[in-house]
Amino acid sequence: MHADLSLDNSVLIRHYSSRRTTVFLVLGVLVLILGILNLMIGSISYPYADVVRALFSPFADGEINTIIWKIRLPRVLAAIMGGAYLAASGLLLQVYFRNPIVGPFILGISSGAILMVSLVMLTALGLRLTYITPFLTTIAGIVGAYAVMVVVVSIAAKVKSGATLLIVGLMMGYICSSVTAILTALAEKEKIKGFVLWELGSFSGFKWVEIWIMMGVGGLLVLAIFLLSKPLNAFLLGEDYAASMGVNIRRFRLFILLAASSLAGLVTAMAGPVAFIGLAVPHMARLSFGTSDNRILVPGACLMGAIITSLCDLIARMWLSPVELPISAITAFFGAPIVIGLLLKRGVKL
Repeated sequence: MHADLSLDNSVLIRHYSSRRTTVFLVLGVLVLILGILNLMIGSISYPYADVVRALFSPFADGEINTIIWKIRLPRVLAAIMGGAYLAASGLLLQVYFRNPIVGPFILGISSGAILMVSLVMLTALGLRLTYITPFLTTIAGIVGAYAVMVVVVSIAAKVKSGATLLIVGLMMGYICSSVTAILTALAEKEKIKGFVLWELGSFSGFKWVEIWIMMGVGGLLVLAIFLLSKPLNAFLLGEDYAASMGVNIRRFRLFILLAASSLAGLVTAMAGPVAFIGLAVPHMARLSFGTSDNRILVPGACLMGAIITSLCDLIARMWLSPVELPISAITAFFGAPIVIGLLLKRGVKL
């Protein structure tokens, strides 16, 4: 009897392991395919062979090399990293609050980042600092995300109701949006134009220095999150259980909040608001992999976030070309139905 049960368990383990390996392979191939498509398709489209040739000759002259290396490749990499970082941020927040309906936008973190970036772009704060603008907006976005998160967490410590927490996050978002609107009304026309274009949300116009910033800061954070997947699993089962497993709860909670806010602030500072990725993608990853194990979900959610964001960026560019749509307008079509389904599903409590 025991032998039969052990055999059944080993078969199940092999089945799920094989399934997850297949899902990872499929996701990896989709990231590559969408990356190539985004390089090929645009106002001027190029054959696959020409794109590959340009990728392997970065210092060659010619129109295609200039377009690929200075315009399209930075955008492709920004969309891939942006989607991955937002998905990781949302996953961390859902683990921290043990609530499936939280994310950077819902809790007002992205709104805080937008407010601080608006202070840099619309006021005299950014004057005479144009040579470090990428660094300045990145720092501002992260600081804004931290500030809102501190307020939300302080209230969450006193209020146990998940619905109340979500309302607090929404209210913080409204407050930040109100201050941003006032700054916009008082700003100069030239500055307003640049800020409004940024606020629409887009991965266009990325420079290589910004790509290196995203790759360095965000890459280290995602790696740290993955290395701490086991403590994340323990934390998901409750703080008492995590403490019994040797996790320093105070430090670990601080790390989760700092990492989630940093990733959300980084992407928002660079690309503007990108909604629903951090909220919806972690659920898509759980459904695809059939597990709550963060050792699987962290890389899985990052890959899935990269795929969804790359696809949405392609649609935003090409759907009504030559007009480019705000990327959040497209991500909402993917994310909103998932959120509605979660709210309607039995057993999901706010």
